[in-house]
Amino acid sequence: MAFNHLPAAMHDALEALSVMAVTHSVPMAKNQRPRRPAGEKGSRPSPGMVLDRLSSGESRAARITHTEHMPARQGRHAVWPHRIRPEVIAAIQEAGIEHPWAHQAEAAEHALDGESVVIATGTASGKSLAYLAPVLSTLLDGAEAPNGRGTTALYLAPTKALAADQRRAVRELAAPLGNRIRPAVYDGDTPFEEREWVRQYANYVLTNPDMLHRGILPSHPRWSSFLRSLRYVVIDECHTYRGVFGSHVAQVLRRLRRVCARYGSEPVFLLASATSAEPARAAGRLTGLPVTEVSDDASPRGELVFALWEPPLTELHGERGAPVRRTATAETADLLTDLTRQGVRSVAFVRSRRGAELISVIAQERLAETDRALARRVAAYRGGYLPEERRALERALHSGELLGLAATTALELGVDVSGLDAVVIAGYPGTRASLWQQAGRAGRSGEGALAIMVARDDPLDTFLVHHPEAIFEQPVETTVLDPDNPYVLAPHLCAAAAELPLTEPDLVLFGPAAPGLLPQLEGAGLLRRRPTGWYWTRRERAADLTDIRGGGGSPVRIVEAGTGRLLGTVDEAASHAAVHEGAVHLHQGRTYLVRELDLKDSVALVEEAVPPYSTTARDTTSITVLETDTEIPWGAGRLCYGSVEVTNQVVSFLRRRLITGEVLGETKLDLPPRTLRTRAVWWTVTEDQLDAARINPEILGGALHAAEHASIGMLPLFATCDRWDIGGVSVPLHPDTLLPTVFVYDGHPGGAGFAERAFHTARAWLTATRQAIASCECEAGCPSCIQSPKCGNGNDPLHKRGAVRLLTELLREAPEDPPAT
Repeated sequence: MAFNHLPAAMHDALEALSVMAVTHSVPMAKNQRPRRPAGEKGSRPSPGMVLDRLSSGESRAARITHTEHMPARQGRHAVWPHRIRPEVIAAIQEAGIEHPWAHQAEAAEHALDGESVVIATGTASGKSLAYLAPVLSTLLDGAEAPNGRGTTALYLAPTKALAADQRRAVRELAAPLGNRIRPAVYDGDTPFEEREWVRQYANYVLTNPDMLHRGILPSHPRWSSFLRSLRYVVIDECHTYRGVFGSHVAQVLRRLRRVCARYGSEPVFLLASATSAEPARAAGRLTGLPVTEVSDDASPRGELVFALWEPPLTELHGERGAPVRRTATAETADLLTDLTRQGVRSVAFVRSRRGAELISVIAQERLAETDRALARRVAAYRGGYLPEERRALERALHSGELLGLAATTALELGVDVSGLDAVVIAGYPGTRASLWQQAGRAGRSGEGALAIMVARDDPLDTFLVHHPEAIFEQPVETTVLDPDNPYVLAPHLCAAAAELPLTEPDLVLFGPAAPGLLPQLEGAGLLRRRPTGWYWTRRERAADLTDIRGGGGSPVRIVEAGTGRLLGTVDEAASHAAVHEGAVHLHQGRTYLVRELDLKDSVALVEEAVPPYSTTARDTTSITVLETDTEIPWGAGRLCYGSVEVTNQVVSFLRRRLITGEVLGETKLDLPPRTLRTRAVWWTVTEDQLDAARINPEILGGALHAAEHASIGMLPLFATCDRWDIGGVSVPLHPDTLLPTVFVYDGHPGGAGFAERAFHTARAWLTATRQAIASCECEAGCPSCIQSPKCGNGNDPLHKRGAVRLLTELLREAPEDPPAT
């Protein structure tokens, strides 16, 4: 029997139900210029004082597992390169910045030399100014050229909010330069009547990779003047382009370089990143170009107090009687409420949109009990809001009108919120880079700041709050992406052929996998080869073959049966588990039951209801080894990496009573199996190793299954992934290896680079996995160590002590981690 751990999308909905049920039962930023919010007077309380108030009382104090004090740091100034125009330097000085930090001047020098450069320094270190100074100077040169439009620059941001914030910053900085600098946002929110003006007259266009993919590149003849004059491409927050999304963006950038070459331009790429490992290598993988690295942060930093916070155990019991902790969402709502009462300007970062809404509602309700005016100073910020709503919230936070905000990562990325005193992070955000990015939102004016990470009931979060050295003494991760993934590359080859016929010399740009894919695309009738190259053959737009942020396939529409109203969509890959017949679906605080899932028309029909239970899909998974790329001995066992085919079928669902998790019943389902060809890492153990670990046949399946769950939970510490991006299977006797085997695979067609990273960090990864299981205080396993919220087998069987012994024996003869290629 195989025990599986399939990528799914139900955890946030289940946590939201849990929070609603129990929460009330438990009592310098971009421009380097310090600013105080309007109407704010007096000195701020020190971060240590704020933390003392939050942790007053014996029960609260016990929740802090570690406090890290990071001292203030002095800055190091330099002078701007002499090629920066004096008008630009004067405008910068007028904004209150007399001299640049050393890293800003260094990055500007590389840009002016025509070298692509990535600046990877801390939050609020002035990365924007490092690229704006050379960009504005070059745009001024172009504005004075006799050929009309002159030089142009393109800015790419991962979110609309960041692009809008950057336009405001550019307008403020460039105001003394007159109308020679014409910044404009071009995205899905841009009115159609403004788009033509942007194409014809803007010389600094701010957009996102999605609009570049679907709007600008397919219409490149209309952008010919802009592209012909393109000198710089700025890629902000480039560390966010990882996994499948990053791989798509890498191919979009190669298409951009190809179209630019058609018009005679060869833009320089300027990338800004949070501190990351090997930023030049990651930036080169993203752009396909050699990139120079600037990572010595010369900016000053105020004192930072960083606390790790573990919610307490409740009297509730979950699956198989496991103890249950209070949710991070409920705990964060309490902290945001208390910070607001203290007058501390704060942002709480939450992983889900639903979580952000819940935290803001809970905080507002509790504040309203004592001060209704204070309740109005707390709000939520997430994707899905109207553009004018997002801008209004950003202005209110910026001015100090709002004291507390519960936000998704849409606010994480560079939006200028100078003046914040504290940040609360509801659950480890998946990478150290994101953790420091979120923590850096506070204290951006150079003053002291408080950051608190609230642990979720999850193996990785629990490990981190009890092993602070894994956060504070380790470098950030290497960004993982795989532009050569054939499932990513193929639709971009089609899109490129639709933009301009593909030729043999073009294939070098798209990577070594491109030549082998072209015959397959011809055979599928998507491309046709002629003497002058490969041509797109269809009437529909080639750019619509792929959603660069999606998982592939047509999304399933969720429709209210009685009204026909579209409530939302769910990725096709997640639909079998998320919106099967009988599933409980949450939408904007309302609960619906799925009455029918029509796979042919990609529609799930739902009706509003208030069931006293949640639902959890159960599935079966088998995995077949297609090809082993590489393997190394682990004592008598083996560690392998290669291609696999995963076959999964949702076979039933459980109804669980809210709060307690008690199983009320199981209903069979008749859904077709799904197959996924992807990449995996796997390890085997021999009979001798099992004997040495005292693992008998009765507990073997549970030991393997527990080790699989915990290893999936711990992998985000070593690869830039989320546990929902990966899956796993454990088998007491696998037909391809003929041994007990644990597989961990990428949950995306063709792979995303996560399993490969796991292979190259396997010793450290599985060592941390063993520590996480062994150090958990529970007796037989719980969500903090070996239970998984997405287990298709209902977390059965699991054997905690057997998993510890098994991993101990496996690691006893583990070699050094193999180097990455």
